[in-house]
Amino acid sequence: MRAQLWHLSWLLGAAAWFPPPASAHHALSAEYSPKKPIELIGFVTGVEWANPHAHIYIRVKDKSGKMVNWELELGSPNALAKRGWTSKALKIGDKVTVTAFPARDGSNLVSVRTLRMDDGRVLVGPPDSLFEP
Repeated sequence: MRAQLWHLSWLLGAAAWFPPPASAHHALSAEYSPKKPIELIGFVTGVEWANPHAHIYIRVKDKSGKMVNWELELGSPNALAKRGWTSKALKIGDKVTVTAFPARDGSNLVSVRTLRMDDGRVLVGPPDSLFEP
């Protein structure tokens, strides 16, 4: 019995020291259309400050006047923090103007290039973006 517990402890310890390799990161240009930037003006309904990408959710009035939800993908929280973002930078109800690249599949998902607050502050998307000018 002790030998089995010792082997189990050794295996768990080895697993902690040698984690499986991380999966490869996706190319932004494979998921988004960099040649078709769009602008969205809406109100923040949610913020997810989590790896591998932070996500912001906003409600936007579409061309017909109907309110629709959009998901905004940003860089990692660590990369955003290096550029001055914090998890408290946006609050529910904040009005924002976003310049972004739309998802190729036509869903209401974008990769953020810039995000401007209603007070004029500009929060910029991921620093390693393939789409930086």
